[in-house]
Amino acid sequence: MPLQTWLELAVAAFAAGAVDAIMGGGGMLQVPALFSLLPGLAPAALLATNKFASLAGTCGAALRYTAALPPRWTVALPAIAAAFAAATLGAYVLTLVAAEPLRKALPFVLVALWIYTATNDLGMVHAPRHAPHREAALAAGNAGAIGFYDGFFGPGAGAFYKLVFVRALGFDFLNAAAPAKLANVASNLAAVLVLAAGGLVLWKLALFLAAANFLGGQVGSRIALRYGNRLIRWAFLLVVAALIAKTFRDAYLVF
Repeated sequence: MPLQTWLELAVAAFAAGAVDAIMGGGGMLQVPALFSLLPGLAPAALLATNKFASLAGTCGAALRYTAALPPRWTVALPAIAAAFAAATLGAYVLTLVAAEPLRKALPFVLVALWIYTATNDLGMVHAPRHAPHREAALAAGNAGAIGFYDGFFGPGAGAFYKLVFVRALGFDFLNAAAPAKLANVASNLAAVLVLAAGGLVLWKLALFLAAANFLGGQVGSRIALRYGNRLIRWAFLLVVAALIAKTFRDAYLVF
């Protein structure tokens, strides 16, 4: 592979890691780059390789957020366990049924999500609203649903995890960052294990992209921690708007 291609992939992976650390949705940068720069490789192998690289960036961002704003583990651990188990099931189900109905519905779900977030101050104030046992149950149930989605289909899962803690539990964006990223690590890891077991990961490329994605995740999480909730809210709206455009194009305009 030419040096220029390696450099272009590194830039895309770094940018994807930064975007994903701030809000989620880094795959919108990394996946198109892989497909456009490596058109001769099998799509399944590219997607599996992307998942491994994304896992590295997500892990790095999760560690930084956890060190800066430690989560309440009574909430985070049930979400992590549920996300991992559900993503494993989702990845398995993907091998049995088509994801097309979900692909068709997703743009409209994202539009509703964008409108809801844009028309209120969601995520700006940290005000947990549930007793500990109910909080843990809500975190696990919602993270399980998103984990299944991440294993089965995936676009925007990082943003959805953050919304669980912001919308369902009353967290602000910064306090939602660590538990959301940890749950995202769990579902990414589950999907990677399923895909690697199938021999789909291109390891040399995956490790190279993982390094760039990890560095991007460190930069993105540092930016988010420095500039706070307002930056993350705007990043959320921009990422979801981009996801709406991408998922609508994939579902209805690509033949």
